[in-house]
Amino acid sequence: MTKAPAQPSSHAQPKRFALWNLAFRPFYLLAGSFAALSILFWVAPFAGWLGSPVYLGDPRWHAHEMIFGYAFAVIVGFVFTAGRTWTNQPTPTGMPLAAIAALWLAARLLVLTPWHALAAVADIAFAIAAAVGMAIPLVASRNRRNYFFVPLLLAFGAANLAFYLAMAGVIDFSVERGLQIGLDLILFLIVVMGGRVIPMFTNNGIPGTNATRRAWLERTALGSTLGLLAVDVLNLPPAVIAVVASVAGIAHAARLALWKPSATTGKPIVWILHLSYAWIVLHLALRALAAFDLVPASLATHALTVGVIGGITIGMMTRTSRGHTGRALQTSAIETASYVLVHLGAAVRVFVPLVAPEWGLSAMVASGVLWSAAFTLVTIALWPMLTRPRLDGKPG
Repeated sequence: MTKAPAQPSSHAQPKRFALWNLAFRPFYLLAGSFAALSILFWVAPFAGWLGSPVYLGDPRWHAHEMIFGYAFAVIVGFVFTAGRTWTNQPTPTGMPLAAIAALWLAARLLVLTPWHALAAVADIAFAIAAAVGMAIPLVASRNRRNYFFVPLLLAFGAANLAFYLAMAGVIDFSVERGLQIGLDLILFLIVVMGGRVIPMFTNNGIPGTNATRRAWLERTALGSTLGLLAVDVLNLPPAVIAVVASVAGIAHAARLALWKPSATTGKPIVWILHLSYAWIVLHLALRALAAFDLVPASLATHALTVGVIGGITIGMMTRTSRGHTGRALQTSAIETASYVLVHLGAAVRVFVPLVAPEWGLSAMVASGVLWSAAFTLVTIALWPMLTRPRLDGKPG
């Protein structure tokens, strides 16, 4: 008597390895790992842990990798994931997603070699692939509200290309200006998406908060941020930078006040977004002061890169990872610790040199260690979420 072959269950469990199911998974994991390791290797020589600078060497390459490497990876992971929700259309998954991620990884490795031309090819191909991957679902669904993401992703690619060409001496263009334009693009994206999601997340996470928006203030905040980008693209005089940055800073302070940040102190997954957004106000104030050489420009830069970009991305990485894997929107102790560490790193990097310039090098090293610790913790916390299927069995 033979046993009949077992029939496959209609409730079969999904594959346990889910890294390529949706874009936030590989890009958050790659970005978090890269953020932890690259900064640690960057500060190691300055701390005396290595004999001489061995990672990148030129601080402009360090800036490039954090803007067009780390931040851009998080952005692509976020917009591909959000794009599927906005359009109800598929965004890259599986092998196409793996191929796009491979372009990003190839660029990060090639930057460490003498073959910077190949790194540029991989980086620009990554930006184009990201733009195409976003354009297809947006056009298919006629989601005009979010069409701007396509030229924005291409603008990242253009700014990145200008950086490579300027570093190679092919074009007469300020490398620092190219980096600043990249930062301005990230800032604009943050203020657009922050305005959409932070009040919503606040009201959903803390009922009764009544975080609100004002149409005229939204236009002022976004318009002045876009104006700052235009000022840097056109290379206008410092006085113009100071005026536009001041207007933008006031607008963003008023905008944040309407979102009721004081009500969020007991909810880490919400306060991380408010605290990170508050660094925008400080960044803009420091940019205005730096325009007249009243403070070092690097302080304004690191208020944005560590305080704003570091804080917003670590907050959104944890929130979207939890939301898109069917988990509760409550942070673990490790995730909360990563929030604290990244903002301690921002405070040390900005305020210590501001009040005690002679401690600037020590502040840079300490800030780097805090940043690396923050992203090490968050990557460890997110690993099981990013590599395993959703808890609720849904796709994604």
